[in-house]
Amino acid sequence: MIFRTVPRWLSRALGAVFLCAALVATAGCGAQKPGPAVSSGSGSAEPSTAPGTSSRAPSGAVSESAPDWARGMAVVRADALPRQAREVLLLIDKGGPYPYRQDGTVFGNFEKVLPRQKRGYYHEFTVRTPGERDRGARRIVTGEGGEFYYTDDHYETFKAVLR
Repeated sequence: MIFRTVPRWLSRALGAVFLCAALVATAGCGAQKPGPAVSSGSGSAEPSTAPGTSSRAPSGAVSESAPDWARGMAVVRADALPRQAREVLLLIDKGGPYPYRQDGTVFGNFEKVLPRQKRGYYHEFTVRTPGERDRGARRIVTGEGGEFYYTDDHYETFKAVLR
């Protein structure tokens, strides 16, 4: 057999990669173009985004009171964030101390989901995820201009945090 000399862990990892690629390739087969946002009348400034969708909101979906840096993005009010994220916001306001050594380090924006800025403009902070043994996927990213962004999927999508 051709795979006899390949370590079992490597063949499993490659199988997982191929499975993920197949799922990504077929994910758009039945997708429909999303229609305009429908207001539920709840008065919430947070447009809903389905898992796996872009964090960009349709034009006009952001409240007129949102700052310029949040225009065109999904938004979330700070008080609607998970408790752990609100705790991190308080730590950021106080200047620490932070529980993870990576907190406050430069966020490179390599995914280019956030607006392009010079290196060092963004900094990231870990939002603890209950039940996770490592740092998990949740982060708050801050910008030098006072921007706050929240991601719960390890930088794939962001929501502008309105404070």
